[in-house]
Amino acid sequence: MASARLVVIKIGSALLVDRAGGGLREDWLTALAEDVAMLKARGTGVILVSSGSIALGRGVLGLGYGALALEQSQAAAAVGQIQLARAYEQVLGPHGITTAQVLLTLEDSADRRRYLNTRATLAQLLSLGVVPIVNENDTIATDEIRFGDNDRLAAQVAVTVGADRLVLLSDVDGFYSGNPKDDPTATRYDVIDRITPEIEAMAGDAGSGLSKGGMKTKLMAARTATAGGCALAITEGSALRPLSALEQGANCTWFTAGEDPQIARKRWIGAMKPRGTVVLDAGAVDALSRGKSLLPAGVRAVSGSFGRGDPVRIEGPDGAGLGVGLTRYTAAEARAIKGHRSDEIETLLGYPGRAALIHRDDMVL
Repeated sequence: MASARLVVIKIGSALLVDRAGGGLREDWLTALAEDVAMLKARGTGVILVSSGSIALGRGVLGLGYGALALEQSQAAAAVGQIQLARAYEQVLGPHGITTAQVLLTLEDSADRRRYLNTRATLAQLLSLGVVPIVNENDTIATDEIRFGDNDRLAAQVAVTVGADRLVLLSDVDGFYSGNPKDDPTATRYDVIDRITPEIEAMAGDAGSGLSKGGMKTKLMAARTATAGGCALAITEGSALRPLSALEQGANCTWFTAGEDPQIARKRWIGAMKPRGTVVLDAGAVDALSRGKSLLPAGVRAVSGSFGRGDPVRIEGPDGAGLGVGLTRYTAAEARAIKGHRSDEIETLLGYPGRAALIHRDDMVL
């Protein structure tokens, strides 16, 4: 944790909401804010993926703890999300930390255009020093567009933003060979370097009364995160300042990542089949060699049929292949703005657009 560049922290409903009264555990949340401030003070970016909107909303609406109909869950989420966002703002504000609310569904990661929009928005928030508070958009999400649990949502967010650490604050202190509540011989793993079929067989399904995730979902999250170059920790989160405790050696299980998240992302982009081609002038080629993004002004020609978020081949003025990148504009839009300055985009298209045709983070050369 001490060397982390960007950390995603998943917070479950059972940690955030008091089961007996249905209200926030304010002392716990205040202590967590101290941990977040500690990370921010040393230059680490932080994203919080927080459950709790339905749990808080059902308490306000008097819906009890039984199973809810879809419409009741969505109503509870709508009421609870306001409280959840306000709570984070109130505990992080005194530390000089600005918060933002980001609500996602599975479609936002499955659709490449929306995935890139999500990535760009989160990257901009982080660059401004903001702590995004991410949750599933339960007010509109139905089964076919749901993650279903915030363990997997947190893993997807970690991969989307290129985080190098993901911490799942749980009701158990790591991954065990069996359920420690039922099996006294179950042993905890300190480090797991590879998720084998034997490891998968050890994961159970049970979640708590407020949460939907079990150890199986955490294992699925670990597979997603580590494949994207992000190490993942499962640790017990109910104690005050759980992140400080993790740094100081609290029980946990780390799932290690084999490579840097940026390298993993570049490999993913590089393996894509291009849907079109952009030909650059010499100035743009030089700019890319110095790590710059591709601006419309440096594009001489556009060919192919592609949409926003699609991969395109990048060529130099002599036709030599330079690499592949994910475009932020459709083919028609790219043709309209090629050779023009970024401040002319709104005039040319009739609506504002992003300054770069292909951002350097979405490009492999």
